[in-house]
Amino acid sequence: MTSRLMLLDTASLYFRAFYGVPDTVRSADGTPVNAVRGLLDIIAKLVTTYEPTHMVACWDDDWRPQWRVDLIPSYKAHRVVEVVAAGPDVEEVPDPLEAQVPVIREALATLGIATVGAAQHEADDVIGTLATRATQPVDIVTGDRDLFQLVDDARDVRVIYTARGMSNLEVVTDEVVVAKYGVHAAQYADYATLRGDSSDGLPGVKGVGEKTAASLLATHGDLTRIRAAAEAGEGMSAGVRTKFAAAADYLDVAPKVVAVATDLDLGDFDTTLPRPDEDATARAMDFAGRWSLNTSMERVLAALAAPRA
Repeated sequence: MTSRLMLLDTASLYFRAFYGVPDTVRSADGTPVNAVRGLLDIIAKLVTTYEPTHMVACWDDDWRPQWRVDLIPSYKAHRVVEVVAAGPDVEEVPDPLEAQVPVIREALATLGIATVGAAQHEADDVIGTLATRATQPVDIVTGDRDLFQLVDDARDVRVIYTARGMSNLEVVTDEVVVAKYGVHAAQYADYATLRGDSSDGLPGVKGVGEKTAASLLATHGDLTRIRAAAEAGEGMSAGVRTKFAAAADYLDVAPKVVAVATDLDLGDFDTTLPRPDEDATARAMDFAGRWSLNTSMERVLAALAAPRA
């Protein structure tokens, strides 16, 4: 059996599930469980399609780490509904979804899928660390373009990109990144830094859009060399040099914010994707019965039990 690790950007997937499955899907007592059902269906599809042997549900222990906010105060600021002095700020999450998050964690635990987070870090950082350390091929499942920076054809690290929906998944390799953006995956973090990203509150370099960012990276290779050329007045117009000078403070800190961590201490845990035995199946179906999720749970169990290449 070929070993393959699948890393789930869990919040990205359960948000997608919440908005993709009607909120009329409820348990017997009327509690919404559409996000739970949707996530179970997503996992069943992923296991069936890509046949991972190992899986980790990567978790946002802190969706907006203070150390990133200290560097760029606008980082994800538009998503904050409450600032918390002694812990993570409260993210804007619909109440019916927030109520389902503990049930999602219970579902993952019931299936024996490792759920891993890290204090003061996002799921992206957990994914970056696990993908970098992996000794087997890796599939990263996400709707977040930021994780394109981890794509590595030489190590067979791919992104299964969900932005176009679960019925139209896209396998992102370096070739795909080049075709989409005109930069290699290894340059994507610098590209995002230059271009900016309104969804994350990253301003970018004013006046430098996607085409200019790609062109500069094609010419100079990386952000460090671009900045050196701008300061030396080599290979770029006076107008572009002026834009880089104006963005100097932002560019001093943005690369640390945009780059995902790759060196977290995550402790020891088993990433093996289990094959449910009779007892595990009984526990899973007991959970499913309590939440009126029998059909979705049966699909997941069947996917886990199926032969893998």
